[in-house]
Amino acid sequence: MVSKNWLKTFIPLMPSIAKKIRITNAVLLLSTAVPMWLVSSAIAPEIVQAYTNRVDLEINRLPGDNYKSLLRRAEAVARAAAQRSFDKDILVTDVSIIISVQNFGAIAPVLELNVSRSQWRNRPDPQRWAKYFKMARTLLFFGESATNTASNGETNAVEETPQTVPIPVPELKVE
Repeated sequence: MVSKNWLKTFIPLMPSIAKKIRITNAVLLLSTAVPMWLVSSAIAPEIVQAYTNRVDLEINRLPGDNYKSLLRRAEAVARAAAQRSFDKDILVTDVSIIISVQNFGAIAPVLELNVSRSQWRNRPDPQRWAKYFKMARTLLFFGESATNTASNGETNAVEETPQTVPIPVPELKVE
């Protein structure tokens, strides 16, 4: 049987003993958890976060441009933008580029280029990966052919003739 004197002396010591046990447990936990975390991060480094780079570009119609030459310029700009996006950042896995055209105040997207790095490496052709917006021709006031109506009611179709136009490629500011 435990004497009552011993019990009276032990009860006031309980909070300090409990505190020492908590401190010992915390030290023991930290001394094992930190080295385990260091070893696991050294063996298996963090996963690289790859992402899609999105670029919106706008080009203006040049004097003498027909719709076909405008599309070729848009493809050249999209090609340059895709290549720059992949060259600039190694973590970019996909690019999404939208090329819009401005014509007499009207602005409309003409093509969207969505391509992954591996697809682009195998075939860097914007025509292969581009999606063309069919309504852009109408929204930008291009017709299939320009028509002139004579005073006698005849309609004379004037076909658009392709012209050689230098292709300006704007500087990209990718954020």
